[in-house]
Amino acid sequence: MTSRDRLLDARRSASARAAALRAELRDVLDSASSTTGDDEHDPEGATIGFERAQAAALLAAAEARLDEIDAALARVSGGAYGRCVECGQPIGAERLGARPTAERCMSCATRR
Repeated sequence: MTSRDRLLDARRSASARAAALRAELRDVLDSASSTTGDDEHDPEGATIGFERAQAAALLAAAEARLDEIDAALARVSGGAYGRCVECGQPIGAERLGARPTAERCMSCATRR
């Protein structure tokens, strides 16, 4: 499997996750609008505000993941995938295997 194929698989998964989180956030917002306005606690003990904030944070992380994958796919298309964006040296295969969206080699990543 090529790097591009692995990234496309990761993008499909991340896109599905983001879609599920968008639906979850919509559900939280819908349930909040149908409550009596007492945001102190729901019957299970969590505040609606907390659930909303948690769903929004998870969605933001999923969307950031999609952005990382899209940037990596752009590097693949441009021929720069696997090269550090700072020093231009190759990014190790082990690093790319563990983190296919890595844009920096270990030396540059640890200096940040």
